Amino acid sequence: MYTVTKVIRFCYGHRLMDYDGKCRYLHGHNGKAEIELAGDKLDKCGMLRDFEEIKRTIQVWIDAELDHSMLLRKDDPLLPMLRKSGERLVVMDQNPTAEAIARLIFEYAVSQGLPVAEVRLWETDLSVASYRRERATAAARPVRRRSTSTAA
Repeated sequence: MYTVTKVIRFCYGHRLMDYDGKCRYLHGHNGKAEIELAGDKLDKCGMLRDFEEIKRTIQVWIDAELDHSMLLRKDDPLLPMLRKSGERLVVMDQNPTAEAIARLIFEYAVSQGLPVAEVRLWETDLSVASYRRERATAAARPVRRRSTSTAA
C-alpha cells in the first residue's frame, strides 16, 4: 500500500455549544490538516497522486470555505447576528470540534474522487484529531457550503 500526505495550513474560528470549558467562547486556531491518500498502484510517473493535484483540489476548497471562517453549530444563537454582519460562516450540524472538521475535509476530498485514507486536523501543536473510514464504506456525503445569507 502506498500513501502520500499533503499538509494544508489554515486559520479558523469556532466555539463549542453545551461545553463546560474554555472552548465555549468564540476563539480561533491556526490549524493544520494532513490529508493522507492511499492506494495499491502508482501512475505512469510512479506517483500515487501528484501533490499539486491534492493542493489544487483540497487547498483551494479550504481557502475558499474554511480559511478565516467562523465554524458554528446550526443552533448557535450568534448565527443571526454574524450572518447580518456578513461574517464568513460555516454552519455545521454538530459542534465544530477538531474531529468534525477532520471529517468535513475527509468527505470533501472523497467527493472529489481522491482515495483518502485519513484526515488529521491539528488544532494546536499538541492536539490532533483524525477521521478515517474503511474503503468499503467510503461513499461521500454532501458537504455543507459556507452560509453567506443575511436571513436570520
